[in-house]
Amino acid sequence: MGFKSSLAITAGKTTQWFLRTFSKGSGASMPGRMATKFDPAILATLSEGYDVILVTGTNGKTLTTALTYKVLKQKYDHVITNPTGANMVQGVTATFLEHYKRSKKQVKKLAVIEVDEASMVHVTKQLHPKAIVFTNVFRDQMDRYGEIYTTYRKMLDGAKQSPNATLVVNGDAPIFNSVKVANPVTYFGFDNQPDGEMLAHHNTDGILCPHCQHILHYKFITYTNLGKYYCPHCDFKRPELTYRLTEMTSLTNQSSDFTIDGHPFHMGIGGLYNIYNALAAYSVGRMFDVSPEQIAKGLQLDGQVFGRQEVIQIGDKKVTIVLVKNPVGLNQVIDMIALDPEPFSLSTILNAQYADGIDVSWIWDAQFETLPTLNIAQYTVSGERYQDLKLRLEVAGIPEDELIIKEDLEALVASFKDAPTKNIYVLATYTAVINLRKVLTEQGFLKGGQAE
Repeated sequence: MGFKSSLAITAGKTTQWFLRTFSKGSGASMPGRMATKFDPAILATLSEGYDVILVTGTNGKTLTTALTYKVLKQKYDHVITNPTGANMVQGVTATFLEHYKRSKKQVKKLAVIEVDEASMVHVTKQLHPKAIVFTNVFRDQMDRYGEIYTTYRKMLDGAKQSPNATLVVNGDAPIFNSVKVANPVTYFGFDNQPDGEMLAHHNTDGILCPHCQHILHYKFITYTNLGKYYCPHCDFKRPELTYRLTEMTSLTNQSSDFTIDGHPFHMGIGGLYNIYNALAAYSVGRMFDVSPEQIAKGLQLDGQVFGRQEVIQIGDKKVTIVLVKNPVGLNQVIDMIALDPEPFSLSTILNAQYADGIDVSWIWDAQFETLPTLNIAQYTVSGERYQDLKLRLEVAGIPEDELIIKEDLEALVASFKDAPTKNIYVLATYTAVINLRKVLTEQGFLKGGQAE
């Protein structure tokens, strides 16, 4: 190791110690930012000796990463990940810094790393992953990513730099079969419904055949543009799946039971969209020779994941925080909360910082019109752009006099105690989740980043 690399590691480690000691946190990306100032290629040094799995895509990166980490931990002792969601180069660097130790001992080391789609090309310049998971590509943060094909190109540019990495991709997404790639590819998807004949909703991205530009047809659809697709005008169709979900036994707002390749699984988190995350984790697990029985244990999360149906107890109220950031994700969350058999209260928080997406016009493409049909006892809106949210809900059919406005998060948290239901769902954009968790920590409902 050269002097520059040693200096970079020392600077990064010192920054981590300082932030942990004086700010009661790991500092997320700051140590990585400091280390790369001294050695821009330090990530290559820090990741030596690791088999790396990268996880990228629009929705599901964080939970897929967490599930894959838990699955691999069932077989391997030395597995690291970036649980804070710091998924750009500096954050990834900080993760490897956190676990860096000089050792001559040869052990099997794995790293499951969430990576921002636009950062893929920068990360794979230094890392040489064994596998890259593509979860999905949906319209998201238009001001930053652009259209879905622009986003996918960024992901492919990253994969292109690691041609030996196996792409573990959602086979139900037509975009992942739209161009030829140099990498070996493994597909996962749903195969639990009889063949029929249907079209996706007209307001759906990515439903044109990449070969002939005709509208794709489907034998069945799971949601949005995902499913068993084919083009009636040419030979484009869903590829053969390597790993298949063959049965959906039960699906509630809090859990799911399903079968993959003949093996039953239970997951203590609701929502159809989260089954795809489990499929991705299962696929990586099998690639690394983890048994189905071990995978089943790994899918039973024993801790909460930031903003992914994270439950906070406030008095006698159960507050479930769910991150939302684009129309497809929000629609799936609405479908999930619709499964709750009991009346509930709903709080929505909309921010428009860079990490959220400055353009909030996406809320007009989400199916808020479904909300008046649900058993919702109280509506509350908050966040920097609460006025946009208030107008959107009014247009969706919720009377103005039924909308409670809480401009700041302290007032919102205080209102939870007086909610008319025991269950409260909070749908919030990224920085809103961070700010809300900060308030909850200050008020003692969260401690050390975990729910009390």
